[in-house]
Amino acid sequence: MTAAGSATRLRKQLGRREFTALLALSMALSALGIDLMLPAFPAMRRDLGLAANSTAVAGLVTAYFLGLALGQLGYGPLADRYGRRATLYLGYGVYAVGALAATLSPTLPLLLASRFVWGLGAAGPRVVTLAVIRDTFEGEQMSRAMSFIMAVFIVVPVFAPTLGAAVAAAVSWRWLFAGCAFAAVVMGVWAVRLPETLRPEHRRPLRFGSVLRGARVVVSDRRTVGYTLAMASLYGVFASYLGGAEIIFGDTFGQAANFPLLFGGLAAVMGAAMLANARMVGRVGTRQLTHGVLIGYAAAALALFIVSLATGGRPPLAVFIAMMAMLLSLQALLIPNFNTIAMAPMGRLAGTASSVVGAVQLSAGAVLGAVLDRAFDGTVLPLSVGAMIYAGVALGLVLWAEGGRLFRPLQTTPVPNEEAGAAVAAQA
Repeated sequence: MTAAGSATRLRKQLGRREFTALLALSMALSALGIDLMLPAFPAMRRDLGLAANSTAVAGLVTAYFLGLALGQLGYGPLADRYGRRATLYLGYGVYAVGALAATLSPTLPLLLASRFVWGLGAAGPRVVTLAVIRDTFEGEQMSRAMSFIMAVFIVVPVFAPTLGAAVAAAVSWRWLFAGCAFAAVVMGVWAVRLPETLRPEHRRPLRFGSVLRGARVVVSDRRTVGYTLAMASLYGVFASYLGGAEIIFGDTFGQAANFPLLFGGLAAVMGAAMLANARMVGRVGTRQLTHGVLIGYAAAALALFIVSLATGGRPPLAVFIAMMAMLLSLQALLIPNFNTIAMAPMGRLAGTASSVVGAVQLSAGAVLGAVLDRAFDGTVLPLSVGAMIYAGVALGLVLWAEGGRLFRPLQTTPVPNEEAGAAVAAQA
């Protein structure tokens, strides 16, 4: 069955809107595990016996990201062996267990460990969503589908901080974690309606040698490696922003009371950019749009650094928000398109490929983001320096992946690694 045939079957069983909503909200579970708790950081510092300005709670974001990253290495091969649906259910289950453990954790070390397990669970829906999209769509259609799903996904960061602040103020931040566990159970019930998209002939035995050979095919493709590492660099900026946004807006700008509104507003800008991406890809082309936006991102990061340097790391709030809105909206355009270009050569290795790509992106991004968070000095200068450096690295990696030639159309047929993927499957 071709990707077009899979798309037709999905529309008949679920309908396009329900299909998009199911996959988007499955991915949104990972965002819910972060954005819901950000406004509760002050209460968490108090309850865990930390200083009021401690950045140790940012480790809860890093631990979650590391679990989310490393978990993907296991879910990809599982999705290629047992199918997308079974792997999705496993992810929901681990997610719920991790969230419940975090709810009951009395100390920061136990909370960090629970957050890591929670992240391991969140990796399942992420891997399966990317694999289902690759099973179902190709080329520009895949990029547009990814954009729609990411746009729905971004609704969570818009409203989650406000909800999190309200719940933490009314009862306790621990109820936020319990709510996430309940959300995973609800998604598990809904996912029963999702059909299996992995064709029987593409199922691969779960053997270490087979997984290793599949991963070798993934890392041997220059385009996949280049765009994966470039996205990892940009994720470093985003991870630092997520971990430090509460203390930047609260301490640097004195806007603790308005943090949910400011954070949600910037998330809304990202969502609007992702919606716009779905239309622009069809008109401009994935590669052409991506390369132009990446150059713009590097320029915006440089501008943020210059302004931060000129103001001693404390630019006017309105200026900082405007520049972050520009940076985040451009990153929102890059996320689905980088993933599309990285996944395009993988063909029937979609499950393994999505796990390797996601693991590298998020683990490297978590480490790079933690470096910037530890450098926090009460100003936005560390964030701006990191954004400038990481953007330059990303641009260099894309130039390497493209052999120094940008703005070429995205070629999806024939799929370069399809024969290699078939060979790996045959050897398994």
